[in-house]
Amino acid sequence: MLKLNSLVILGALTLFGTAAMAQEEESGLTTEVELGAVFTSGNAEAESINFRGEVDWNRGGWDYGFLIDGLRQSQNDVLAAQRFYYVANANYELDEVSFIQTRLAHEDDRFSGYDSQTDLTVSYGRTTLTNLQNMSLTYEAGLGYRQSRAEVEDFDEAMFRLAGDYQWNISESADFGQTLSAEVGNETNIYRSESSIETRILDNLSLRFSIFVKHQTEVPVGRKKTDTETAITFVMNF
Repeated sequence: MLKLNSLVILGALTLFGTAAMAQEEESGLTTEVELGAVFTSGNAEAESINFRGEVDWNRGGWDYGFLIDGLRQSQNDVLAAQRFYYVANANYELDEVSFIQTRLAHEDDRFSGYDSQTDLTVSYGRTTLTNLQNMSLTYEAGLGYRQSRAEVEDFDEAMFRLAGDYQWNISESADFGQTLSAEVGNETNIYRSESSIETRILDNLSLRFSIFVKHQTEVPVGRKKTDTETAITFVMNF
């Protein structure tokens, strides 16, 4: 049986390949790149570099997405913090407001006490507030499987995932976003929250202020359960 870590790499390569094909065909491809400074607290406390890239391709009733989110910080040439988070998903549209999602996520955060955590989920999703021109709310609920590789012991578990994404177009130049997710397993639960305000500077350049919080109920001894990142970043859209 293939390990989920191998599936992460396979999923990433597949999505990058389809994204490249879509770019050649100039069909439904959107790309977002984000870079800036981050001030962290929790398991890592320092000024850091934050980078994020997201590719979305919509084609023929399918919506493919790939995201990479990274944080790296060093002091006096010594690595002090490093986190990489990868997400690949494929959504099949059932109708205008509902979809089935297959999602693969992998996190490598060595300062959390876990070498890596990987999960695969299948969910039902739906978009609401469709009667409002400047707001949208999308939620997903589904079941999956998670692998956790820790410094002391490894464990696998079934999990339930519930997530929501709220977007509000405040004005022609400002947007507010709020994402929440709960990943509940037999051994540990992971909760994530990200709040952001984005202001457009140019047509394809924006300034974003965001607060990200991750809470994990069970962590190795000597590690904190909650990590917080406050970031000011530049965002480019293509």
